[in-house]
Amino acid sequence: MVSETPNLPVVHEALLPERHPQHDLFICDVADAVLKDVMPQMEHPFYSLSKKPETSVRRYEHNGQWLEITPSVKGLATIYDKDILIYCISQIMAKLKAGEKVSQRVRISSRDLLIFTNRGTAGKDYKALIEALDRLEGTRIRTNIVTGDEEQVDGFGLIDASSIRRKLGLDGRLLHCEIKLSDWVFNAIKSNDVLTLHRDYFRLRKPLERRVYELARKHCGQQAVWKASLDILLKKSGSQSPEKLFRQMIKNLAASDHLPDYRVEFDPQKDMVTFINRGTMKAAEPVAEAWMGALDPDIYGDARNIAPGWDVHHLEREWRMWLGDNEIAPKNPERHFIKFCETWFAKRGQP
Repeated sequence: MVSETPNLPVVHEALLPERHPQHDLFICDVADAVLKDVMPQMEHPFYSLSKKPETSVRRYEHNGQWLEITPSVKGLATIYDKDILIYCISQIMAKLKAGEKVSQRVRISSRDLLIFTNRGTAGKDYKALIEALDRLEGTRIRTNIVTGDEEQVDGFGLIDASSIRRKLGLDGRLLHCEIKLSDWVFNAIKSNDVLTLHRDYFRLRKPLERRVYELARKHCGQQAVWKASLDILLKKSGSQSPEKLFRQMIKNLAASDHLPDYRVEFDPQKDMVTFINRGTMKAAEPVAEAWMGALDPDIYGDARNIAPGWDVHHLEREWRMWLGDNEIAPKNPERHFIKFCETWFAKRGQP
């Protein structure tokens, strides 16, 4: 059985040092971004929590939905590999907020990525980056999605392609990478199906700590409290550890009290884990004022055609709140509103 941690100290070590002090950065939960829009009931993770290569196929079934993850010969993509996607999504979201055009192809500076994710910048760190790209590109996911009375089965990767530019010379250090995000990831970004993570996410030492934080962020969110039984948390985490070892890891996490945004409490009598919101999330701050400009009246007819059955004034209110929440001032409000209505209808259908 694969273990996510080599030892279990009673009191957890401090967070990883902040190697590259920087200002607050917008980072989002890619697991949620990839799958939230198309599988809202999905609870099973698809990133490995092991530092050793996992090469077996995973399959999960729940309430008629199934998820199958096939790794490449180099292993299943790990939760540390996901840092690359977090960086890409953060970069795209920043451009969207600035009103810039975005593409599925993202060019990233290798050094900037390593600094952003609180990693070192030695030769071994660049080598690890190449290996992570291989696992992300090689991991394939297949799942069924039921919409109405039709079942659609799609297969997709975490990234579709990657290319690397290396400096010629003695060290051969990476200059930059170009990554093509999968349709599923990019569509989730365009639909704003993203969450903000605490910057200390990259300072968490252990894979399970990262995964538990993601679960708390997704399920507790801005609520005061979220409770989950130990067996449910084990299932959702995707940990391959036996329940006894997992229970001890959760006890240690509760004792150390270092998880960002949430305090963890464990009741051994009921085997219940409670997450308590620390009130530190940036989203808890007042959002920006919604865009107050007037739309061209002719646009409402187009909106009714795009989203039949929906009250266009309700959609307008939702759109304006979305603009405010994301601090967006649209350069072409009418076109932006129509795109919002199109996405709204695609996700929800007729009321």
